[in-house]
Amino acid sequence: MTEETKDAEREAEVQGNEETEIDWKAVNEELQGRIGQLEEGIASRDSELAALKDSLVGAVAKYRAAVMASAPGVPEELLKGETVEEIDASLELAQGIVAKVRQEFESEVAARSIPAGAPPRTPPDLSALPPGEKIAQALARQRT
Repeated sequence: MTEETKDAEREAEVQGNEETEIDWKAVNEELQGRIGQLEEGIASRDSELAALKDSLVGAVAKYRAAVMASAPGVPEELLKGETVEEIDASLELAQGIVAKVRQEFESEVAARSIPAGAPPRTPPDLSALPPGEKIAQALARQRT
């Protein structure tokens, strides 16, 4: 090959390399732009997620308050949880505890209860008296 053809080939390679560099630069710029868009999307989603979490916390607090209002016999300390499911589970457990304590308390009160007032009056037991005295008692009751 001649020197001129070698020079022509080198120039073609250099021009091809320059075009390749331009293509890589364009691809790089395009990808950088796409990365920027994706980062903006992620930031937007993060702010939406934070807002949803705040909303969820508020909704769970309102649900807990509604549950407390609907179950006045359940102590507030027994209702725990940060989700609706956790609150429902703790409500079931708390209602079971309250029912058990109430049952034990009522059985204890029933065992210790003293009837109000005096016991009813019963007539005297005359079964141990001899027949003559029984007759005398009956006649005495009729006179009064």
